[in-house]
Amino acid sequence: MDCEDSDKVQIGENKFVNKSVLLSHLNTYNLYYKGEALQLRHREEEGELIIEGLLNVFWGVRRPIRLQMQDEKEADRPRPSLTSLSAETDINTLNEVTTAEDQSKDLSEEKDDEADEEQQDSTHSNRLPRTRSDVGGRRISGRRLGIRRVRRHRCSFNGHFYNHRTAVFTPAFGSVTNVRVNSCMNTAQVMRVLLNKFKIENSPDEFSLYTVHTSGERRQLKPNDHPLVLRVLQGPCEQVSKMFLMEADQVEEVTSDVAQYIKFELPVLQSFIAKLQEEEEREMQKLMKRYADMRRIIKKYMRSIADSTTR
Repeated sequence: MDCEDSDKVQIGENKFVNKSVLLSHLNTYNLYYKGEALQLRHREEEGELIIEGLLNVFWGVRRPIRLQMQDEKEADRPRPSLTSLSAETDINTLNEVTTAEDQSKDLSEEKDDEADEEQQDSTHSNRLPRTRSDVGGRRISGRRLGIRRVRRHRCSFNGHFYNHRTAVFTPAFGSVTNVRVNSCMNTAQVMRVLLNKFKIENSPDEFSLYTVHTSGERRQLKPNDHPLVLRVLQGPCEQVSKMFLMEADQVEEVTSDVAQYIKFELPVLQSFIAKLQEEEEREMQKLMKRYADMRRIIKKYMRSIADSTTR
């Protein structure tokens, strides 16, 4: 990161902030997260201030995400085994998926069936010999009847469940994850770290980072912005603003001027629209009158020229 002044820290393309101002915000940020993993560290290298630590990023994607079937560096490694679902994420798979509780229930039922069979066999062992039957008034397991149970295809990776046949998952909107970054990394680099963390095959060009404020303001970070520095400057409270990963073609920016109207009730907004339409109509009438006057003057001049040539 090239800085024009050693006392300044770059936050974007041709955008800088005073180092003292950033350190003041950083101190407030760390006080807010005192004793938590989200506290940030800082150091100076050759006069350059570097901040590093975990950055919370909220999922705001609407379309399914494709995962790599296997890690490129560990091609021979078996697929991840079933683990418990992270409380922060709700995964919607595309194929038939059941909960881990259902799977354990199925297994326990099979064990109960086998236990019933063994118990009944021992009960009748002292009685007269008889022909064994699969319909002898006892529970019959699916395995005995040759019924193949539905094979489960749900696996988990980095805390997210997905179907390993399709390698597709959709994080719950508003669920949070985090990545370890530093203040020198720009938006594109932070997104690559996040996508690599979850082995996401989608192109980084499909996504973008957005800062979303509680007021309704939504701003897309530019490729050369520095997300960690911007997060510190915005303040630590995520009730006020959050950083979202969203599809670049699905989300529209909302300026602060527009955001101030979003929280109003519907009748108030309708009155705003009516006033804007009235203002638009007045401006249209002024513009139409202006061009009508210009057209009239030009035609009058054209007639005067025509009269002079015919004389």
